[in-house]
Amino acid sequence: MKVDTMRKIDKWAGVPLCSILSIVSVITDLFRGKSGRPSVERTLFIELSEMGSAIIADPSMRKLKAEGNAELFFVIFRDNVKSLEILKTVPAENIFTMRPDSLLHLTGDLIRFIIWCRQKQITCSIDLELFSRFTAILSFFSFAKDRVGYSSFHDEGMFRGWLINRPVRYNPHVHMGVNFISLTNRALGFYNNPYPTSLVPQKELELARAAVSEESKDKVREKISGLYPTWKNERVVLFNVNASDLLPQRRWLPANFAIVAQNLLAQFPDILIVFTGSPAEHGYVQNVIDMTIGGERCVNSAGVFSFNELVPLYSVSTFMITNDSGPAHFASVTDLKVFVLFGPETPHLYLPLGGNAEPFYLGLACSPCVSAANHRKTSCTERPCITGISTLQVEERLGRFLSAGV
Repeated sequence: MKVDTMRKIDKWAGVPLCSILSIVSVITDLFRGKSGRPSVERTLFIELSEMGSAIIADPSMRKLKAEGNAELFFVIFRDNVKSLEILKTVPAENIFTMRPDSLLHLTGDLIRFIIWCRQKQITCSIDLELFSRFTAILSFFSFAKDRVGYSSFHDEGMFRGWLINRPVRYNPHVHMGVNFISLTNRALGFYNNPYPTSLVPQKELELARAAVSEESKDKVREKISGLYPTWKNERVVLFNVNASDLLPQRRWLPANFAIVAQNLLAQFPDILIVFTGSPAEHGYVQNVIDMTIGGERCVNSAGVFSFNELVPLYSVSTFMITNDSGPAHFASVTDLKVFVLFGPETPHLYLPLGGNAEPFYLGLACSPCVSAANHRKTSCTERPCITGISTLQVEERLGRFLSAGV
């Protein structure tokens, strides 16, 4: 299904469904009773649509596992499940995938999900999504006694009933990593009202590093040689020029990537630019390469590297320049320097964890124009927040890094 279709279903079907189910939820909770501290023995995390958020949520999941001795479960859209395989915090057998391609598949998967949750005996659910009615319904049908998730509390709008019985007030002014940790703190019983009053120290946001074998690195190097047979171990620079259809306004202009690439190639004869992407993005990537003057040292790797080879690829590269998208977060589990172009989103909320990410961000008066309040939808077509980032600004910063490594 298209993203806008899912938004409409979530609004027009989600609101009445949440209202009806809330009555059942309140009555059920009265009969069950409410303990002082949530039971986190078998906790289900819910994050369907964002691959990057699954990485940002990893510290919060690890904290719950370490401090609550919790067995972790996860539900996610099938196309995004690979993001959980990078750090392997959640065992593969504890992951449930859903298909969003049609309403029929989604309905069938909801029935399977209910059965799966009964079999797994979920005791607690943590909804990581920002005010999605569908995920609130999933929380309810998980049959978890304790259901943690974001609440608008005194804020207007964003209604999704009373399916979340351990609400946490969402804070749009702090990084999503902090917001996710706050949900875990609520599940651990560190505070008992919607305001997440527990301090989240910086050390709790530290991201685990992925294990990368020399064998996997060698396989990646072989593929690079296959793409560029005359490669003599020139420094590998990664360009990720696309972004998901969830928010296409995040894309920097293809011509801008081409200009930066051609100027870096002219300035640094010891680099090879590898353009990354999925198989479906091959044509989009090739278009950028075709616009790159003197782009003989550019290669199109869209569809060449499997998802499992991305982390090894990042491990043998010098840096990556990317739109605000999943690869920026996948790379954060390595030591790769990542430069991220932010437009309608903000790095204050979504800069990759790990300490190696640096944003390009204009911070216009209209930015960010997408938020939890509008379900991350914008009608802006001019996109000055992203198109206004100059090629000269990007080129100079990348050039300094290539020259001095800082």
